[in-house]
Amino acid sequence: MGDTKKKSRWWIWLAVGLVALCGLPVAVLVWGAYSFSEAGKPQPVDCAEAMTFAHGRLPADAEDARCAEAHWQDSYVTVDFRMPRAGVADWLRTTYPTGRRPVSCDGDLCLDADYDQALYVNVKVVYEDGGTALVHLSSFNV
Repeated sequence: MGDTKKKSRWWIWLAVGLVALCGLPVAVLVWGAYSFSEAGKPQPVDCAEAMTFAHGRLPADAEDARCAEAHWQDSYVTVDFRMPRAGVADWLRTTYPTGRRPVSCDGDLCLDADYDQALYVNVKVVYEDGGTALVHLSSFNV
């Protein structure tokens, strides 16, 4: 009478094994999809770091600087700031001495520079009222 046989619970272990076997690949796929969706989105970055990437420095009289970077297959950096219009040409000449004017320019002043065809820098300057200039710099590597 005291001999009762315990039922085997093999089906519980089978269910746990199936969840582990199927759940791990699904979790990896979900993580990969999330990571891929975040790739290439611009994120704020320190402007000194962004300008170092672009092989330059912000001018001492730069104001309202905003910088962002994005990474996926290439790295891409954008820098926007204002500075006195009178100093823009000198800053461009000293910062990017090998730069050249592009064929097409939709700003008041434009410059393209490349470093061994691995890093490209594009600068567009738009003159504003009051003697200021809005500078938009973009840089990317391949």
